[in-house]
Amino acid sequence: MGSDHDVYQDSSFGIPAIYLNDWPDRYIHTNFDTAANIDPTKLKRAAFIGAASGYFLAGFGPSSLPDVLSLLKEDSLRLAEQIKRQRRQLNKCDGGEVQRFQQSYIRPLAWSVSRFDVPIDKTVPTLAKMGQNIDRNGEGMCAYLLAGGGISEVYRRNPSVKGPLTVFGYDYFAEHAKTAGVATPKLLSYEGLWGGGEEYAYETLNFVDGSRNALDIAHAVSAEYGPVPLEMVVEYLMALEKIGVIEQVKTN
Repeated sequence: MGSDHDVYQDSSFGIPAIYLNDWPDRYIHTNFDTAANIDPTKLKRAAFIGAASGYFLAGFGPSSLPDVLSLLKEDSLRLAEQIKRQRRQLNKCDGGEVQRFQQSYIRPLAWSVSRFDVPIDKTVPTLAKMGQNIDRNGEGMCAYLLAGGGISEVYRRNPSVKGPLTVFGYDYFAEHAKTAGVATPKLLSYEGLWGGGEEYAYETLNFVDGSRNALDIAHAVSAEYGPVPLEMVVEYLMALEKIGVIEQVKTN
């Protein structure tokens, strides 16, 4: 990782940002990464998408809601079908995590416009029910298979440690883990459906907000990048605590 948006969107700063990229890029970080090798059509498309997004967000208001809700409904139905197909290829535990995409991602998007007094339940009933159809058997099996210490602990970020841990070739975790005698967590080398270890680690830390426990964080990260074993998330959170990046919230 190393894009500027990783810094902006890190939870210690929380600056909204739009990130456009072209991947894979055969020239990036080579001596052929020059202006002559930039595809002008792709550059124009990126500029248009960025400008259009900024224009829309700047003028967003009640009149924009019908279009937004229509897109959300279309996207939720598409994702629901995609999740349904993927679940056939996964075990009960992982399948339940993927299905939570509906609750962890799509539903909050719909409810984020509720401050405009839009009757979400009546306007988009599909969105209002997102996340209610979770496979409880799968959830129970996950709890049975992965039961152990560290699941219910709630953490918050240490305010003195700012920014993402890995950026532009610098690895905060690697530098401090050795001193603290912390072994490299398995999460850092994990390969999921839609992301690798760095993405999982970045978002795991991002979801540490003083209210989510390890299970909540595992669900949220699984929704974004694909199922991840809960024990890997727990191990990584404990490692972050040992090097002082996060601290446990004391609950009564």
